Amino acid sequence: MRNKNFTGREDLLNRLRTGIGDNVTAVVPHTLHGLGGSGKTQLAIEYAYRFRDSYDVVWWVPADQPGLVRATLAQLAPQLGVPDAITAGIEDAANAVLEALRRGDPYARWLLIFDNADQPEDFAELIPPGPGDVLVTSRNHRWAGVYETIAVDVFPRKESMEFLAKRMRSVTVEEADKLAEALGDLPLALEQAAALQVETGMPAQEYLRLFEQHASRLLEEGKPSEYPWSMTTAWRLSVTKLREHLPQAMELLRTCAFFGPEPIPRDAFRPVKGPVRREVADLLANPIQLSKAIATLARYALVRIDPDERTLQVHRLIQALLREELPAPLRDEIRSEVHSLIVEAAPVDFDHPVNWPRYQALLAHVDPAEVAKSTRPDVRSFAHDMLGALVSWGDYRTTDRYADTFVHQWSRDSGADDPDVLRAQRVKGDMLREFGRYTDAYELNTATLATMREVMGADHREVLILLNGIGADLRGRGRFIEAREHDKASAERHRAVLGSDDVQTLRAIANLAIDYGLTSDYRASQRLLEEAYRTALANRGQVSRGTFLNLWAGLARSVRQCGDYHEACDVGSDALGYGRQHLGADHPRVLLVQRDLAIAQLRAGEREEGLELARDVHARYMRIYGLNHPGTLAAAVCLANSLRANGLVEDAYLLAKDTMERCVSVYGSEHPYHFGCIGNVALLELVRGEPARAYELNERALAGLEERLGRGHHYALTVAVNLAGDLAALGEHEQACRLGEESLQRLRRLLGEQHPASLAAAANLAADLSAAGRGDEAKRLFEETMRRYGETLGHEHPDALVAAEGRHLDLDFDPPPI
Repeated sequence: MRNKNFTGREDLLNRLRTGIGDNVTAVVPHTLHGLGGSGKTQLAIEYAYRFRDSYDVVWWVPADQPGLVRATLAQLAPQLGVPDAITAGIEDAANAVLEALRRGDPYARWLLIFDNADQPEDFAELIPPGPGDVLVTSRNHRWAGVYETIAVDVFPRKESMEFLAKRMRSVTVEEADKLAEALGDLPLALEQAAALQVETGMPAQEYLRLFEQHASRLLEEGKPSEYPWSMTTAWRLSVTKLREHLPQAMELLRTCAFFGPEPIPRDAFRPVKGPVRREVADLLANPIQLSKAIATLARYALVRIDPDERTLQVHRLIQALLREELPAPLRDEIRSEVHSLIVEAAPVDFDHPVNWPRYQALLAHVDPAEVAKSTRPDVRSFAHDMLGALVSWGDYRTTDRYADTFVHQWSRDSGADDPDVLRAQRVKGDMLREFGRYTDAYELNTATLATMREVMGADHREVLILLNGIGADLRGRGRFIEAREHDKASAERHRAVLGSDDVQTLRAIANLAIDYGLTSDYRASQRLLEEAYRTALANRGQVSRGTFLNLWAGLARSVRQCGDYHEACDVGSDALGYGRQHLGADHPRVLLVQRDLAIAQLRAGEREEGLELARDVHARYMRIYGLNHPGTLAAAVCLANSLRANGLVEDAYLLAKDTMERCVSVYGSEHPYHFGCIGNVALLELVRGEPARAYELNERALAGLEERLGRGHHYALTVAVNLAGDLAALGEHEQACRLGEESLQRLRRLLGEQHPASLAAAANLAADLSAAGRGDEAKRLFEETMRRYGETLGHEHPDALVAAEGRHLDLDFDPPPI
């Protein structure tokens, strides 16, 4: 890894070593900051090599692609004795590595080098506060305000001359001095000059002559101060020789200048249908000449090739210089050319996981290539596909940002009623909903729907997609019955227009099934999902993996809600394995499946297994989405319930209270989910020996649920059963019996006599009847209930064991996904 020609920088190395060595109690990252090409990376390499004996572990992390940083950290796992990425997944392996470094176990003497980092905040969670050292190289000056920073400036003249003498053939001291003077002692410029001399055999005197000719022209053009003229001159000299040897390569380089500075997929350079300059089209049509052009650019140090990843990359400064020298009309022409290449490089099926890496590679070029500014239909179609790909792989934050960008730019260019604007606006509405902004989503989506119907017609596919989403907006606002009626009409409309087998119809059916679940008709929900799942299974080539997983997960959830807990665990385990295999452990749809499975395991009596899953899914939601995301709140409810079931009452209480309070910020104080969370806290107050406080909270929860959903709703009835338990704990046994009898009758009518909720209500009532002196009634109900436990969950189920002892069972709340 070390550069054997490393020259000078002794003062900087000593300063760096002294600064790092002074920090003996905690990590204080040091940053090497300077202009691109000033030698920051080479200095970091030399530091690691020279002081390697001071460390047990040295790990180099290329940081110019933030998305790959965790993957690189995860590769360190085997050396630290923690589970690797194959075993635990990239995210968990990387987290385990950071934790091991923080603890200094097994090594306290370690060095992490983050090379070419950009924004400091992107690395806040990636710099472990442990006993080792961290070194960061960056062009971004903002690091200076965060960590100890050493500026890496140009070489001193002596070091410049030593640098050139080691690299160039037959250069005299005088020539080296003149070259260093001409090139401003900038390491990148010196490197380019040396590379050109080695490649072409150009004498130093000729180099200086060409330099003098081009230098005056550059000075006349008045380049910005951040682009040193010495380096731009060296660049122009390379370009001059490039034009002489292979002018087609120059045109290819200009094309590359309008991509982003991130790696460009090699396969993007192929014949395309869209507009391309003739000279570039000819080059793309000739694979031999194309390969030669790319190799030539690499030899002149104008592009960096990664043969393993099959990419090429142009330094951002070179790109800027290339763009600035062109007249505006030619810049627009080349930018459109890049749009053509990007469009053709994008796979057709953005829903398929095998195509996501290509879309991820192209995403880095969407902003630099100014894709949003194009009015070409094919480019905008690509932009829509990119949004679809982002949604498919679960990157909702980036989806939201690009949806905003497209809506703003396209509205300005084409008007607010343009179909492309409306489609992007629909995606924006989806993202508002995903992040819990349900009222904003509803208002935007209903307004967009009205305009869409006018512009596209009521039966257009985009209109139907948006129509389906509004049902979720209604659910998010707590309007469950209205959502059900809306989605009934939507599903029928989908069937009539698109057919029963269409993937969008299946999504509409899945939404209607959620509505039935939220209005306590669990059997209807299960029937719908069984039908949709079978249809999707028969048409798997047309149904995306995400949609298929949603149907599978919904089926597992409905089975659980119907009271078949063991079967729900079986179905949910299969769905989770499928999701992790095809979408990854952190995909939002997979997280939903994992949370549902944790609930099913808890209900089935597999309490320890459920707690383990609940802890893991809550941690994933926290890391990815933060505390106040709807998914994080639901995972917190699941975890609190699991903690309580496993006897960790105080931990459960603190989490349940915090979740109850946070729920208001997402759903509002009158949402059924908020009242459900209040009921969960009431359960814990009773367990903690505060029956009066439990009663007060449950009364409040029951009143809110009755007002929003009616007394006959499952959520209201579970709170009523718990409220009866509070009365019993307060010694009000007759009142407890009256409330318990009414709740049991309603639950049996709603869910059936064998449903676990009905059995719990019956077991509680039997205990209350006995306490009230109604022994015969209590005995009959108790024996009947225990018989039914034997027929359903089994006598060894935790609920059956509690009931057999005459103790009260509680019914907690877990919010289904919206």
